[in-house]
Amino acid sequence: MAKQTKNSTLVYSTEIGRVCPACSLPVAECRCRKAGQAIETDGKVRISYVTKGRRGKGVTLITGLALEADELKCLGKRLKQRCGTGGTVKGGTIEIQGDQRVLLTAELKALGKI
Repeated sequence: MAKQTKNSTLVYSTEIGRVCPACSLPVAECRCRKAGQAIETDGKVRISYVTKGRRGKGVTLITGLALEADELKCLGKRLKQRCGTGGTVKGGTIEIQGDQRVLLTAELKALGKI
């Protein structure tokens, strides 16, 4: 039997059939396709300022945007550039460093997201 290296991945198996190259699961059970789907929300975009669990350094959270993961990531990048700060996108929520509520509200209205 051939020695497996860290870079080797399973391409086909007689037991499970085709395997997704990204998540190594059977194509029928692939998580990659589900990751691209829009997150279900109640339709209300919420912008809030939170300091809990951040040692006093607050972030502005934007939740409730019904966008796919790629679109949410692009929007997060654009908002970070507009504010001139850092941030991240985690689990359908955009986090922007600092208290940027007024600027983000105006930018989201201009983009038609609110």
